[in-house]
Amino acid sequence: ILPADKKFFENLSGAGKAIGVLTSGGDAQGMNAAVRAVVRMGIYVEAKVYFIYEGYQGMVDGGDNIVEVSWESVSSILQVGGTVIGSARCKEFRTREGRLKAAFNLIQRGITNLCVIGGDGSLTGANLFREEWSGLLEELAQSGKIEEEAVKKYVYLNIVGMVGSIDNDFCGTDMTIGTDSALHRIIEVVDAIMTTAQSHQRTFVLEVMGRHCGYLALVSALACGADWVFIPEYPPEEGWEDQMCVKLSENRARKKRLNIIIVAEGAIDSHNKPITSEKVKDLVVQQLGFDTRVTILGHVQRGGTPSAFDRILASRMGVEAVLALLEATPDTPACVVSLSGNQAVRLPLMECVQMVSSGRRASLHLFINYNKVSFENNLNTYKLLSHRKPDTELPKVIRVGITEGHNMFAVIDGFEGFANGQIKEISWRDVGGWTGQGGSLLGTKRTLPAKYLEKIADQMRTNNINALMVIGGFEAYLGLLELSAAREKYDEFCVPMVMVPATVSNNVPGSDFSIGADTALNTITDTCDRIKQSASGTKRRVFIIETMGGYCGYLANMGGLAAGADAAYIFEEKFDIRELQANVEHLTEKMKTSIQRGLVLSNVLQLLFKTQLVIEEGILSGRKSTPSPFDRNFGTKVSAKAVQWISKKLRETYRRGKVFANTEDSVCLLGMRRRNLIFQPVVELKDQADFVHRIPKEQWWLKLRPLMKILAKYKTSYDVSDSGQLEHVARHSPKEAETGAI
Repeated sequence: ILPADKKFFENLSGAGKAIGVLTSGGDAQGMNAAVRAVVRMGIYVEAKVYFIYEGYQGMVDGGDNIVEVSWESVSSILQVGGTVIGSARCKEFRTREGRLKAAFNLIQRGITNLCVIGGDGSLTGANLFREEWSGLLEELAQSGKIEEEAVKKYVYLNIVGMVGSIDNDFCGTDMTIGTDSALHRIIEVVDAIMTTAQSHQRTFVLEVMGRHCGYLALVSALACGADWVFIPEYPPEEGWEDQMCVKLSENRARKKRLNIIIVAEGAIDSHNKPITSEKVKDLVVQQLGFDTRVTILGHVQRGGTPSAFDRILASRMGVEAVLALLEATPDTPACVVSLSGNQAVRLPLMECVQMVSSGRRASLHLFINYNKVSFENNLNTYKLLSHRKPDTELPKVIRVGITEGHNMFAVIDGFEGFANGQIKEISWRDVGGWTGQGGSLLGTKRTLPAKYLEKIADQMRTNNINALMVIGGFEAYLGLLELSAAREKYDEFCVPMVMVPATVSNNVPGSDFSIGADTALNTITDTCDRIKQSASGTKRRVFIIETMGGYCGYLANMGGLAAGADAAYIFEEKFDIRELQANVEHLTEKMKTSIQRGLVLSNVLQLLFKTQLVIEEGILSGRKSTPSPFDRNFGTKVSAKAVQWISKKLRETYRRGKVFANTEDSVCLLGMRRRNLIFQPVVELKDQADFVHRIPKEQWWLKLRPLMKILAKYKTSYDVSDSGQLEHVARHSPKEAETGAI
């Protein structure tokens, strides 16, 4: 233990404690990452950690189902889907007799701390077990199965839950473990179907999971531009059959070669009658005569490897769960570790469960998503983008912009193209199918506008451009600064201007996330998985992977955490040859055990020495990949919000037949901070930017550096000052929707 750890261990030592980890209910991608994090963090704090195989059934049966594990027990499971310790329904645990057996089996091994990974049913059972614990021990003592001393020694049972559910149907967390991976599976299927549907002019009805919650259906519809979506939270109005058929026929009349309809398995109409995929298909065939096929994804959504997001989420939640267990007191209620924006929080387990139950009893409303204000934002954005107003209601005018009544112009090849007049008006139909395509169909260049100011001003005047939206990375930010400064000389720049951060490097000040970074992270993670698989039979070999990012270490650090790398070298954390030597020695020690290969990620390693790197130009950046569900959803919503902001500013600054905006708050960057989308004047962000290295001065993800090192078996200090604090569900109210939470 390093000196820096002393305070941590004095206040939060796990010495002498035993932690049991189990997965219960259905499986979800990312569960293994959570199990791995619990085991390794538990061992890090000197606790004993036990696998409980087959969920509560294994706890009731005992014997070989409850096994103490080592660090190596969870090697190579990060990228594996499902759960390696098994999951099973257990009717016996629902009885007091079954829970009595479970308590006896735990006491035999001194386990008084349980980490339960499952849904609301599993967590409710865990809470009941905790409430009955002292009574169960007394009953065991009276029957002579345990000593009275054991009753006194193991008087309290601590419970911490993590939610593993692909439906994202648990109240209190922005995202449950497995949801993002399930979206990946759905979008992969949709992308594949769209190619064949276009060839034959077909209509496809896709049924996705979501018995009580339509999150998967809604977000996948938003990500792929579906024509119609059915979800249980918002039953369609009377006459939806005719409305849907009219829209499908209109789209086909505009020469759209395919239609996509997405149905959540729990979808209902206004009379609480089920809306099934077969019913929708029959309706389309009978009324329109379209060639229509049904695809039911079923358990495909649960399969496959977990996404980078789910691996990182589960790893963070697993570490937080161990901290919560060790900090728990007899007065601490059982809690569930949740995600709020990019922060880990702890919420009382039963408050969350009760909120979910009330939501299912009132499925016409969003109670099930009480703190998921993003759900309503998703729905509103989908309505904006999918339901086009009749042409008679619009001027001759892309999607939200058109809906807002604007003439939309596309600028080709960035500021350089702007200066050269590469500008064209763009219509609703022109952007059909763009959501799933990678890169930028408008083209982009790194050229800044400073040397083209006069030409750009001329083009804005010639084309009567009254507002400007810039999508890009650090150069886009610098460009807006230059345009803002040029207002003193050119009145043409006195218009509302907004920037949407989009860069794989994720290095824009004022935003925790940028469009494209998640796709790049998934590409890196997939590449690492392939390398690890091909090297599974190779001994004593280290793979060094170079990522993009310039001086920003986001991709290297988060890619290392998602891929289970042994080290990640980044510019933000200085290192020298001595640290490299120490890391080589560390890898050598690991390879003496069951570890047969090492994995190192870096975006700055070539600055120190040359070696054989695993590099495939462009691939590790993610730029050749189709966008991930997160990037499609994030990009769509953030851009829609930016256009709505422009509309508001145009109304505010329109005077005497002209738009004139010259205040600082009329040139903004729209960034995500924690869980809110915030408009920030670009000039106010100057103090937050390191212009020499083109990175923000403060980056939230650096707090996760120790987490990656701990899970790679390094002795390092872990700052618990930022660990989650127990909150209440009521604090996360739907009113937060006004702040723009996504």
